[in-house]
Amino acid sequence: MKDELSDVVPCSSLAMDSILRVGTAGAIWGLCIGPYDARKMGLSGKPRGYFVAKSVGKFSFQCGLVAGVFTATRCGIQRYRRRDDWVNGLAAGAVAGAAVAAGTRSWPHVFGMACLVSVCSAAADFSKTN
Repeated sequence: MKDELSDVVPCSSLAMDSILRVGTAGAIWGLCIGPYDARKMGLSGKPRGYFVAKSVGKFSFQCGLVAGVFTATRCGIQRYRRRDDWVNGLAAGAVAGAAVAAGTRSWPHVFGMACLVSVCSAAADFSKTN
């Protein structure tokens, strides 16, 4: 049923769904790691609360961004090629990895992250389709 649904649902809807799901996971991760980092920094009271809130927002945004870029790219490539195989994940992983590392403004980091995410995505798609 999933194959039939992905052909009918627009890529923007699939991307929004993944942004909300993975962004929520990022928010939960920020709620877990934020207090730990705040305690390591010696923060307490309002500064600690602000730090945790900022941590939740940061992780939620980053995770949602990666998920949205990956899903939209994978869906677009899949619809363009009219095939559902590991190549879609390979290309989408490269784009998403580059988007993650673009903030570093270091070409070696961008290239390395694009390759890493690309290979992991292709391996996941390859194991799923075979």
